[in-house]
Amino acid sequence: MLPAPPPSSLSDHDVVKLSTHLKNKRVALVVTGGIAAYRTPDLARTLRRHGAEVTAFASSDALRYVAEDALAWSTNRAVITQLGYEAEHLSDANPFDAYLVAPATYNTINKVATGIADTPITALLASALGRVERNEAHLLIAPTMHGTMHNQILIESLERLESLGTTVIPPRQENGKDNIPDHEVLAGWLSRTVSDSPLKGKRILVTGGPTPVAIDGIRRLTNKFTGRLGIAIATELYFRGAAVSLIHGSSGITPPSYLDHQIATSFDEYQTMVLNKLESGEFKAAIFSAAVADYRPQSVVEGKIPSGGALSAIELVPTHKVIDKVQQALPGLDLISFKYEQGLTHDELITIADSRLERGHTAVIANRGEEMGEGREQIAYLTTRESDPVRMVGKSAIASSIADYLEQR
Repeated sequence: MLPAPPPSSLSDHDVVKLSTHLKNKRVALVVTGGIAAYRTPDLARTLRRHGAEVTAFASSDALRYVAEDALAWSTNRAVITQLGYEAEHLSDANPFDAYLVAPATYNTINKVATGIADTPITALLASALGRVERNEAHLLIAPTMHGTMHNQILIESLERLESLGTTVIPPRQENGKDNIPDHEVLAGWLSRTVSDSPLKGKRILVTGGPTPVAIDGIRRLTNKFTGRLGIAIATELYFRGAAVSLIHGSSGITPPSYLDHQIATSFDEYQTMVLNKLESGEFKAAIFSAAVADYRPQSVVEGKIPSGGALSAIELVPTHKVIDKVQQALPGLDLISFKYEQGLTHDELITIADSRLERGHTAVIANRGEEMGEGREQIAYLTTRESDPVRMVGKSAIASSIADYLEQR
């Protein structure tokens, strides 16, 4: 017999919180009449998982593709389909922080760009543009339509809307269509747009994952680290509005598409990518969470070492310390490094972290393999010159603490 699901403290309408990036933000989710409207209940819940309070406005055409009850259930409030005596499109009593039009159809985009306000949706967006002009709100649109409708008229309308302060979210172009982006992409654009973080627009480099070294033309030495922490850090910074770049070691884990990232398939590639990236522009900080190879074979065998039989010892030599090269080349860079150890006491770990601070690192994230949380979460300590070590449990907490610290700087 199929067992019953385990009990949960969440009510039927509650969502599991992923972040607080949209906490206390009132968002009008504007749903127009494209087939992609069927995905908007999940989009609404994604926005709520990041803390947003979502109200859906839906056109009559949109309700051909998505049930009004589904939108009401996913937002946990009534859907606005027509305007009444409360003048819902003006939202004077409780104004919206942002308007997200997803999907945004050809018809709606062109109407709003030319000032037509003849439906509840276009009247709402006319008011939204007025609030944008007053710096009271943000308007974001996600163009979604067949590729043949992506014509010069549409382009001119989008350019006009951008000139009026609207944020145009690039569509996911596939199969000859402007498709609605994934929900996390939309949530990221919304979060970055409304963010008031001091990190907004600041260039930050993040590294993560392993950096393999070759034994022969086929085999390589690597380690068990996947780079998930680096992705978590880059994502946290991205949602706060930072101009983050991720260099991710080859591990089988792929960073989300919305992150600006490069995949380093070897130690040499990693070193080159890091140095080239940091020399390409003015970065405020670099966060080195990559599990960089400490050793490499003295020589690499061309081709493939034959299988079978014993393999003679491989002579290993130390690799270059990339982080030291970065520190020498860019002494003013805020540099956050990671230190992983096993078989040490907590005090011995912190002593090692403090020694790195003395060598000029801005902060050190130190952890021991033996110390984990109740759910086997990673436990680490943020060590700085300014305060006592801060204990962090889990990747999301580590990512948030690093971002908080950089904001304070």
